[in-house]
Amino acid sequence: MDMRLPPLATGPGWPVLEPGWVWLCGAGPGDPGLLTLHALNALAQADVVIYDALVQEAILDWAPQADHIYAGKRGGKPSAKQRDISLRLVDLARAGKRVLRLKGGDPFVFGRGGEEAQTLIQHGVPVRIIPGISAGIGGLAYAGIPVTHRDVNQSVTFVTGHDQSGKAPQSLDWHAIAKGSQVIVIYMGMKHIAQISAALLDAGRAVDEPVAVVTTATTAEQQVLETTLGTVEADIATAGLEPPAIICVGRAVKMREVLDWQGQLAGAPPRNLDPLGRGRPAETA
Repeated sequence: MDMRLPPLATGPGWPVLEPGWVWLCGAGPGDPGLLTLHALNALAQADVVIYDALVQEAILDWAPQADHIYAGKRGGKPSAKQRDISLRLVDLARAGKRVLRLKGGDPFVFGRGGEEAQTLIQHGVPVRIIPGISAGIGGLAYAGIPVTHRDVNQSVTFVTGHDQSGKAPQSLDWHAIAKGSQVIVIYMGMKHIAQISAALLDAGRAVDEPVAVVTTATTAEQQVLETTLGTVEADIATAGLEPPAIICVGRAVKMREVLDWQGQLAGAPPRNLDPLGRGRPAETA
């Protein structure tokens, strides 16, 4: 594979990663093609890349000149402490390094980017934030699920499946979320899906409401499970799915029956051209 950078990403007028700076950058949900040009520009300049568990090796190949330091955090597995990661960024910047902190998805969407950036600024280290495509949007798009659709929802809520302790979030008002948002996207929720699905059912969501579980989204290993709120826990176990996963609850999941573009690329026809049962062409919506 030709790993040369597009010329625009290294041309005049693009931001320069100066010594002593830290750029916090989103690497997207997995597919290297979903990087932004600012991310490519950062990779080309960095002296050090500190990267998360979900950053693909192919992305690191775009920074052959840099030291690559793993700082992944995975639930239930030995991981670096957040304090140590943040302070290491400070130390590297103070040593005059051009530091790229590369995080899966978007650094400010359940990525602890806010905490790391605040630590850096409190220690007098200048930062630049480079957004990335979040798995809750990009990962579902690769599964053929639009998080918004005019015939389905006028709201979407993104929630985390665990809190700082690693347990199911106790601070979330699941009743309010269930009542107030037609589509719910859950990050890192597989471990606690029993409690989460029970809370949503208790709040009045339908037992047959469509649910999709997308694992290792946007990569060659992506898997998509279509299920319902009442059976999602059992179906995940039966399918043998493992994190990382993004979970979508709501009628938007039905749109996969017509929008599974990856399946269609592989030769499968659309399963249902009108999955919402509107009885009219899409262009008349």
